[in-house]
Amino acid sequence: MAYNERIKSFERIREYMREFYVYGFKSREQFSQKSARSYDDEKRRVESWLGDYMGFSQTPDGKNCFLSIDSRACPHNPLFRAWKTSSFTDGDITLHFILFDILHSPDVAMTVSEIMDEMNNRYLSFFEEPISVDDSTLRKKLKEYTEAGLLQAEKEGRQVLYRRAEDTDLSEHTDLLDFFSEIAPCGVIGSFLLDKGRGAPEAFTFKHHYITHALDSEALCDLFLAMREKREVTLENQSRRGGLTRDRVVPLRIYISAQSGRQYVLVFCLRMKKIRVFRTDYLRSVEIGEQNNRFNELREKLDRMCQHMWGVMTRKNESRTQRVLFDVHIDDGEEYIIQRLEREKRCGTVERLDEHTLRFTADVYDPTELNPWIRSYLCRIVNLEFSDREQEEQFRADFRAMAQMYGMETESKADGGYAT
Repeated sequence: MAYNERIKSFERIREYMREFYVYGFKSREQFSQKSARSYDDEKRRVESWLGDYMGFSQTPDGKNCFLSIDSRACPHNPLFRAWKTSSFTDGDITLHFILFDILHSPDVAMTVSEIMDEMNNRYLSFFEEPISVDDSTLRKKLKEYTEAGLLQAEKEGRQVLYRRAEDTDLSEHTDLLDFFSEIAPCGVIGSFLLDKGRGAPEAFTFKHHYITHALDSEALCDLFLAMREKREVTLENQSRRGGLTRDRVVPLRIYISAQSGRQYVLVFCLRMKKIRVFRTDYLRSVEIGEQNNRFNELREKLDRMCQHMWGVMTRKNESRTQRVLFDVHIDDGEEYIIQRLEREKRCGTVERLDEHTLRFTADVYDPTELNPWIRSYLCRIVNLEFSDREQEEQFRADFRAMAQMYGMETESKADGGYAT
């Protein structure tokens, strides 16, 4: 059987691409979910799209493959190529081109029977092996293209006329589409639009170019549609720890990390009666359900909770918060530290205690989310307090372990600060 790079199910290729090029490097022997033959087929398929960006390393466990992409030399997300390789039958592609040749201009409007007669008389009869298209197939294709916005349907008496939709000139919007396709959620839409008018030089390059969100575009699009119509959805979630689960939820907000590019959906779980968070890269499917009349109420509840959320995590007891406080010493000429604290404080507050000391305070549901950020100020912190003493001791223990790893001696000050 000849090798075909096109795919029928995107979820299948998404699974391979996540396992090998997002979550970590695996050898052929380490990938146990599918057979070795399936692995080889999918690997060749991915290589056909991303061969210029793939690298390999030889380890004791086998040969591992990975992506190596320099955003300076690759201004467009290469993972979008996976969305442009859907398989189709001979009949699909034949019908597509015949249909748009018949409706070659928005000025041409025809009924289903007129289109069918034109196809049979001017196109299908000239094939050496006759091709037949029945009335039902044509109607389904016309409905599909109308819903996609490629065609327009107009009722005239008892008949429905179909015509090609007016084309849009995108040549003046290539900069906008360039930026949208690489930054916005569901940017693959912008990539498809750019394909229609490609030719202008790329206007943007990115220091931090997050590309893996491209694999979650379908799930994210369904979530946006559900939120716009205030509907419930059923999420099939493949957690790396909890296994495969299904939950009926009300999606409320999409959060995107500015540090990692990772995307989350915050939802109200109807089974647990609480706000929960799901990573979009763990979602295997999103099934849109019925409208929920509590959508506005639940979104307002989430917006109130956001005043105490540093990231996306909430506590079991949503009415209880923990206080995090630390004082930072600044020297003369270090006003940029003040600017950074003000820029990054999120739901916290910053106050000036004296000429050389600033205090940051925040009441949050989950103080552990702040730990990486707090550690970036360690050399300047002169006082640190957590209302949750266990959290504070864990933070200090982590610091002592890090100091020992680097051969430094640490001394805990009486006021709660650090010295080395």
